[in-house]
Amino acid sequence: MFAYEILEGVTRVWSRKDGTNKRKFRCTSGIRKGQVRASPASCNAPLNISKSQGLKRTKHKKGARMAVKTALTKRTNPASTRLRTLNKPRKQPGGKKI
Repeated sequence: MFAYEILEGVTRVWSRKDGTNKRKFRCTSGIRKGQVRASPASCNAPLNISKSQGLKRTKHKKGARMAVKTALTKRTNPASTRLRTLNKPRKQPGGKKI
């Protein structure tokens, strides 16, 4: 297997991990489209049905509380505020995006 076969269907992004920012992969196709993963191979991994059902139950019970806590973290955590600028596309001098 070649590197370009693994990296097809993903883009590199910055993510929050243990209070710092790390490079990860955003899935651009498939069932996990839009999710940020540590490994590009996990974008095409098979689904675990029992885990997805458990998360659905948790979100149904505590979804509002999760949303409030997430919003608070994204506003106040220094790593989150750095992330906003890191993941914005930069422009080259010619006007092209990198």
